[in-house]
Amino acid sequence: MLEVAIMVEGQNGLNWLRWQRMARAVEDLGFVGLYRSDHFTNSRPPDLDSLEMWVSLTWLASHTRRIEFGPLVSPVSFRHPAITARMASAVDDLSGGRLNLGMGAGWQEREHTIFGLDLLPIDRRFQRYEEALQVVTLLLNSHQPVSFEGQFYQLREAQLLPAPQRPGGPPIVVGGNGPKRTLPLAARYAAEWNATFLGPADFAALSARLDELLAANGRKPAAVRRSMMLGTAFGRDDAETARKAAGRDLAELRTRGALCGPPAMAVDQLSRLAEAGVQRVMLQWMELDDLDGLELLASRVMSQVGRG
Repeated sequence: MLEVAIMVEGQNGLNWLRWQRMARAVEDLGFVGLYRSDHFTNSRPPDLDSLEMWVSLTWLASHTRRIEFGPLVSPVSFRHPAITARMASAVDDLSGGRLNLGMGAGWQEREHTIFGLDLLPIDRRFQRYEEALQVVTLLLNSHQPVSFEGQFYQLREAQLLPAPQRPGGPPIVVGGNGPKRTLPLAARYAAEWNATFLGPADFAALSARLDELLAANGRKPAAVRRSMMLGTAFGRDDAETARKAAGRDLAELRTRGALCGPPAMAVDQLSRLAEAGVQRVMLQWMELDDLDGLELLASRVMSQVGRG
């Protein structure tokens, strides 16, 4: 069964009122989870409300009962991995074990420049990312003080107290489609690989490559859940779908990994992704106030292809 979750871009005007309404709708309508980006700004102005990601997840942990949640993804360029591990462990405990910890290398130059954060050239950026994954994995899985000596991070007899209630802490999600950098990191450190904006054939090819990398690391394919974030232009009929597409060609959007169309077409798209091996989709919901659209999606699409 394909699991259907919702994903919102926090930098696109997310504030407390919208976040609280979205969380209640996602929980009440039966979606499996609610995920959000971790950005300070958009890549281009104008800048909009952008509710701080970890603060918003802390609220979510204590004001929902059922849904899974997490960042897609939290850049390691924003926070020291020891801070990320401490926050993630605490929020996961608060929620009763519902956090999925998405981590990424960072990519958006504008927000790093505005706030004085060091993005780094691409090679060093991924070196730092892997060290951060190592540090977080070490801290979440250790019940004794641990040390780590890296180029970017060092630990000296460090320990998370209280220890995570869930064995190993929240599962790590590695997001991205890169076969040379991202997939090898997912094979080593991730409990979930989150692809972005792919059609069924491309997803299946990358998933098969991940299986090979997992085997090389002594892990079985079932050790890593396969999920994908999809763009969404979903409407009640062709006219509403076209409005949400904002003039973009629907056929082109579909080839670029967007869920486009009225309910019957959306069901067909998601069914083909499930056949390709996608276990969970995170549907990128750009209209933060469109709760009626979420209800339509739940009743006419999610009920046909899977579960929340």
